[in-house]
Amino acid sequence: MFVLPPPPRYPTQAAYNAAVAAGHATPVIETNNILSTPEDQFLVGEGTYVLTEDLLLATPPPHPSEAPVINPNPLATNPQPATAGTKVSLLNLEARRPPPAFYKLAAAATLPGSIAEHPHEWRLSNDAKLSSDGEGRGTSVSDVGAPGSATAVSTPAFGDGNALLAPERFKDPNKRRKPKNNMTKSNSSFISRVIINETFSKKMADRPSDGTFVFANINRAFQWLDLSSPTKADYLTKILFTKAHCLSHDVNQITKSTSHLDLIMGFSTGEVIWWEAMSQRYTRLNKNGVINKTPVSQIRWIPGAENLFLAAHMDGSLVVYDKEKEDAVFSQEEEEAQQEVEAAPTNIKPSDKISVMKSVHSKNQKANPVAVWKLSNQRINAFSFSPDNRHLAVVSEDGTMRIIDYLKEELLGLYNAYYGGFTCVCWSPDGKYVLTGGQDDLISIWYPQETTLIARCQGHQSWVTSVAFDPWRCDEKNYRFGSVGEDCRLCLWDFNVGMLHKPKISSHRQRGSVSSRVPTIHRAETQGTSSSRIRSGSTTTAVEGDEIGISINYPVEPRSNVAILPPVLNKVADKDPLSWITFTEESIMTSCKSGHIRTWSRPSDSHA
Repeated sequence: MFVLPPPPRYPTQAAYNAAVAAGHATPVIETNNILSTPEDQFLVGEGTYVLTEDLLLATPPPHPSEAPVINPNPLATNPQPATAGTKVSLLNLEARRPPPAFYKLAAAATLPGSIAEHPHEWRLSNDAKLSSDGEGRGTSVSDVGAPGSATAVSTPAFGDGNALLAPERFKDPNKRRKPKNNMTKSNSSFISRVIINETFSKKMADRPSDGTFVFANINRAFQWLDLSSPTKADYLTKILFTKAHCLSHDVNQITKSTSHLDLIMGFSTGEVIWWEAMSQRYTRLNKNGVINKTPVSQIRWIPGAENLFLAAHMDGSLVVYDKEKEDAVFSQEEEEAQQEVEAAPTNIKPSDKISVMKSVHSKNQKANPVAVWKLSNQRINAFSFSPDNRHLAVVSEDGTMRIIDYLKEELLGLYNAYYGGFTCVCWSPDGKYVLTGGQDDLISIWYPQETTLIARCQGHQSWVTSVAFDPWRCDEKNYRFGSVGEDCRLCLWDFNVGMLHKPKISSHRQRGSVSSRVPTIHRAETQGTSSSRIRSGSTTTAVEGDEIGISINYPVEPRSNVAILPPVLNKVADKDPLSWITFTEESIMTSCKSGHIRTWSRPSDSHA
């Protein structure tokens, strides 16, 4: 069998350009995005959803210096750069009216007593807004008051009390610090090419103020588009990276304005880029993996923070960065390590606790990282902030979902998959439920207040890649959420807690709230003694003077104990594996690994 030789490799972009000029190489042609309107629809109880547009993002070819070696063996397992398909963020510069149901829930709900230090405390952040990926992260206290009270108590800021983390204040409140490097004139080997639309200034001046921006990463490309433009397929900016694949990104909802947009991107090389889109300036963080060399599976701004963001690395670590700090070689602080050894009871398994390599309360904050938490030795696949901006749900390849009070750096609960790893996670708009999708082709509905798995959702035929609630179709009792997977299917699910049979209580497991299991934590925290911080969330509680170990690692529930929920819609929504789903007031949007972003318009009478 004759096999073609692999294409030549070029050590640098300059060598490749010289080869093209000499006629020894074919120039790589960047294709354009394609907008089409294929005919497709699906019927659900509220009406017919119609596919109104399909935007195909131009998939970049491999960089010439990293041309893949053609292997005739179809079973070859050569290492490839990590890829996450097409991940999308939607951004509106003007605040849009919140979903009616979400607004009602935020006004009527109180934080579950299980994870509240004071069950009746009202916790909505002044700065909390709907996130760019469609997840509810709370509403402003100026919009909603606590039940029965005139004012609301806001959630404390992450790292509150550590003055070293306070962002720099300018005389002009609208002035923001920008990154130091010009992306369009950069000679960095990390960035291959930056293409800015020729009519960028005109497009920005002519666009409606309530239009929607789209940011999307696909392999080694990142695109910024305007959905309100009549030529929405034309990108405003397109960035091509040399070897790294962009796996995740996020837009800062706090600092956004018509003149300033802060974005962060996480890469397969472990590096992070802070990009200010309006000025086209950027800064590289974790350069050459000085802090962590493993890929960034997900990256998000910390709710309410101007400078701080959280990155999940594939070595099982969560790292907090400050976009304006320089990097420094990281090693675990001796003080933190000693506190951890002294505070943790000896009967705790390593997997049942958070190993705080560096605390956010550390006095050594001259350089990144701000904080480092080691969760496990396997990759973290996704995480999600709760609507009350106090808690974090983290899912890993080891088949666990952890609920973390990230303000206190404490583990509150650890839940296990039926089998395989968890791949995606999100909170319900009212913060009561957590959804996880996994490699067992199931979606699990968790109720952290009672440490309970209330249902498994069966309908996908392959790994679930993304889950999201539809806040426009949720109320106090009924919930709608959607999911997509590698089986190319879009599923919609409705559940009402009353229609699900209550799981049987196993004799070996005592149910109860997290707060009832770990009273020692909250007493220690309220006393403000840093040396008594128990990283693991404590697996001991005092009963009549005796120390009795109670694990917060909840075992797998048997199938016979858990309700099985079927989907209300199960549809093949694309030809390629799907990687993202979100809900807007007007539509459902999905994306796939090959670059298709599809918009399914809601029924015209759905709100009625």
